[in-house]
Order: sequence, then structure tokens, then C-alpha cells
Amino acid sequence: MARRKETKRAPGRWSEQEIKRLKRIFRNMSNADVARELRRSIGSVTAKAYSLGLRKTKKYLKSIGRG
Repeated sequence: MARRKETKRAPGRWSEQEIKRLKRIFRNMSNADVARELRRSIGSVTAKAYSLGLRKTKKYLKSIGRG
């Protein structure tokens, strides 16, 4: 099975591609799942989402009992 090509990035820096993906998936996934998808820590995902003003959807929050 072919390995997925790794893109090089400076430690701690978010690439434009990662930010686009975060914006696309953050609203309807748990932070842990997003972190796993992006190969980032949960704290890193949470901090970046906050800095971008991203929020979970009401539907997602309701599905986890917080809405």
C-alpha cells in the first residue's frame, strides 16, 4: 500500500491546506477527531479554531448533549 506523501512544515506552524481542512471539518466533529485527522494535538486544534473564530454547529452540540 502506498504511503501518503507527508508535507513538510515548520513545527507548530499551520499550512494553508491544514487551515482550510480545519475550517471544513471543525464544525461537525469532536476536537479529538479533528486532531487525529490533522495529526495535531487537541490543544493545538482548539487554539487554532478559537483564533479563527470557528464554532461547533448547534446540531453537533445537541448531538453530544450540550445544546
